[in-house]
Amino acid sequence: MNFNMDKQLIICIGREYGSGGHEIGEKLAKKLDLPLYDRNLLDEVAATKNVDVNEISAYDEKPRNFLFSRTVRGYNNSPEQNVAEMQFALLKSKAADGDSFVIVGRCSDELFEGLAPYLSIFIHGDEEARIERIMKVRNLDRKKAKQAIERHDRKRRQYHNNFCQKKWGESKSYHLCINSSRLGIDACVDLLADYISKLNK
Repeated sequence: MNFNMDKQLIICIGREYGSGGHEIGEKLAKKLDLPLYDRNLLDEVAATKNVDVNEISAYDEKPRNFLFSRTVRGYNNSPEQNVAEMQFALLKSKAADGDSFVIVGRCSDELFEGLAPYLSIFIHGDEEARIERIMKVRNLDRKKAKQAIERHDRKRRQYHNNFCQKKWGESKSYHLCINSSRLGIDACVDLLADYISKLNK
């Protein structure tokens, strides 16, 4: 893989639940020999803030409850918002340091505007393929798998749209959208790696 390590590039992956977007991110990061950031960002946040990672993991990529959250003098009492903003700050710091990496979720399709070169990708899939994947991965029946997809996608949309001007899942919000059901996971990784190699020359 011909990836120019002298040029900074941040690869941002949004994904529908059950599309295999996280697996694509993992394999792409490995193929390009780049760090992958997702929930492991919480470990760095916890170490920096000297808190137990288990105490903040429940609020990762979750929409805040507007009914019970309020902001006073710039401080918000919503743990979901505070965890999100700590992750955003950490990612922006890595971008400012010139790091290249792959990041899954966490509003990254908008986070690096004006800060660093980035490529935003959205992975979606056919409903039936997503249902079958969740049935297999989570050992659920069809009804529960479909419910899980609807629930997770709703939360991701609410989380993203709370912090971003761009709309979650809309093609115009991203540089590139791919239907993983048509190509399969490995072919998507190969396609993206080739695209990024040409982009990064």
